[in-house]
Amino acid sequence: MDELMKSLAPQLRALTEVAAQGGHMTGAASALGIPQSSMSRRIHALEETLHMPLLIREGRTVRLTPSALRLAQLVRVSLHEIEMSIAQVTETADPDHGTVRFGFPLTMGSGAVPDMLAEFNLKHPGIRLQLKQAHGSALIEDLRNGGLDLAITIPPPTDLEHTILTTQQINAVLPEDHPLANRACIQLEDLEGARFIANPSSYNLRQLTERWCRRAGYEPNIGIEITEFATIRELISRGLGVALLPHSNRRVDGTLEVPLIGEDHTRKIALTSATLTQTAVTQRLNDFILARGLS
Repeated sequence: MDELMKSLAPQLRALTEVAAQGGHMTGAASALGIPQSSMSRRIHALEETLHMPLLIREGRTVRLTPSALRLAQLVRVSLHEIEMSIAQVTETADPDHGTVRFGFPLTMGSGAVPDMLAEFNLKHPGIRLQLKQAHGSALIEDLRNGGLDLAITIPPPTDLEHTILTTQQINAVLPEDHPLANRACIQLEDLEGARFIANPSSYNLRQLTERWCRRAGYEPNIGIEITEFATIRELISRGLGVALLPHSNRRVDGTLEVPLIGEDHTRKIALTSATLTQTAVTQRLNDFILARGLS
């Protein structure tokens, strides 16, 4: 059994990387730092050990069988936990040097997060930050498959270790000449019939917008879809619609934010870890963010 486990670990790691790379053997081999021939041998050996096919060839790429995808999903977290545990032990002697793969949402590319990362870099110049900005679901998937060590996620995933950093207030953003723009607050019912500008349907804020409007008694009229909050505000300033957006201290000329009353129009922002065990350098960044916050 010991010999089998020693051979299974690299074989299973090869399988999870092929899954993470979408079936690209060359990319998987490069990510693991091994020749493609070694990658192929590991997968073939795993097929022989398990007595089942794992790959379906499609031109220059391969597709994992349903059983292979299920196996990769089941073992991915356990393998990453082992890697993190080993890294934690080996990095203990020098916790101020190493790399942290850190992700944050596309909508947080200015302001608090860059300020926080700049402060961390000044305090820990020996720690290299490998940063990724992405849509929330992509960040969570990268955490699950080991592509990231730590990420700010909105909303918090239910299946990963996380700590709530703050609660984000969502307001109505209106053109400054809108009939409701000068009110101290409005109800969401007041925007029935308005043309909304919103994120694509896979985005959390789009889903919240639709859910809250339905609770207010109507289906929102989504006239424009776009990913970036900053661009949404620019479009609102030109009178192209209204939107529900997080509060921003950087007002765009031609727009006004109006608080919503009624139900709770907020969402939670979390610091999410890929694993229960963190490397020493990842723990440094984790603790720094928790202590500093996103203010």
